[in-house]
Amino acid sequence: MAKLTTNDYMTKEDNFGAHNYHPLPVVLSKGKGVYVWDVEGKKYFDFLAAYSAVNQGHCHPKITKALTDQANTLALTSRAFYNDVLGDWEEYMTKLFGYDKMLPMNSGAEADETALKLIRKWAYKVKGIPKNEAKIIVCDGNFHGRTITIISMSSDPDAYTHYGPYTPGFINIPYNDLNRLEKELQDPNVAGFLVEPIQAEAGVYVPEDGYLQKAAALCKKYNVLFVADEVQTGLARTGKMLACDHENVRPDILILGKALSGGMYPVSCVLADNEIMMTIKPGEHGSTYGGNPIAAKVAMAAMDVILDEKLIENSNRMGEIFRKEMKSIDSEMVEKVRGKGLLNAVVIKPTNGKTAWDVCLALKENGLIAKPTHDHIIRFTPPLIITEEQLEEAIEIIKKTFKEFEK
Repeated sequence: MAKLTTNDYMTKEDNFGAHNYHPLPVVLSKGKGVYVWDVEGKKYFDFLAAYSAVNQGHCHPKITKALTDQANTLALTSRAFYNDVLGDWEEYMTKLFGYDKMLPMNSGAEADETALKLIRKWAYKVKGIPKNEAKIIVCDGNFHGRTITIISMSSDPDAYTHYGPYTPGFINIPYNDLNRLEKELQDPNVAGFLVEPIQAEAGVYVPEDGYLQKAAALCKKYNVLFVADEVQTGLARTGKMLACDHENVRPDILILGKALSGGMYPVSCVLADNEIMMTIKPGEHGSTYGGNPIAAKVAMAAMDVILDEKLIENSNRMGEIFRKEMKSIDSEMVEKVRGKGLLNAVVIKPTNGKTAWDVCLALKENGLIAKPTHDHIIRFTPPLIITEEQLEEAIEIIKKTFKEFEK
């Protein structure tokens, strides 16, 4: 049988799979560290890292061993029974992040949904908001997932069009607007403010200094929960363990996912103190796979890697180098560079009809894969294990690519 080509694999996906993604035309078959290889053996720098899920690098041996060892022992019990690993993971996470309780789930969207349910439970059982009147403030440009409830709070037509009727109870305000936030917080039926510390999917929008701290203080003033979605920004991605740590903010509810498993397994969780978490009673929320033994072992190994290999410090240092080098690019296409740690974006000025997508296609040809978010923004998020030497090589590829568009 003839070996399948890149086009063969892409055609098969097009023929038999739903068309809910528009991937870059590369078919990957292997990953190690900061590199991936396609089915024809070409090697690339991975500058997406599975939307920041692979912070620890592809196929990290410690995480791989945790997964295979546990998979050979006990994979799934459901939460109908205790297992001998979940309690260890819950203790690990609550002590590391300083919360009373952890609730495990699988995907980032599930964790966000869990947080929304916690906000509403707390609203009725603790704050005393009248039944079915609780409101949650969110920000324009947000991306918290793709469930019906989550897209009901989206301002992106691609996310919500033709999915109505929508879940009520959300107030959309501009991101990075404290005056508008305080105005909405004065409504006594507001229970929570759900925010991304940096809006990654929207194009790595970094709020002004002090925004998170002041927003959290306003929430406290009005007895409203400050809820941080750190699914993409957390776990060393921005040069701190959490993006909220840049301003010493402790969310009332913390949402984690993606790199919580190092890209090895679907794992997410929500952290909160007893006043919030214990509003949910047995049978009121759960997940068959949430908190399974493999997830618990993988997550602890993934967190160990972040701490033991000093990925927070490396992310911070490599990010400074990357932004400095991007800002030095002499190209009319490069309009703006923004980010923190190794969560960065280059805003593109379309030139001669060429968009961010075209730049990403050219980057792929030159040995680096990244993905645009919108037509004019490229997000650059390599694994946090990247060395300075590797980063310099990748930067040269990016500079060379932009230079090609000057011709």
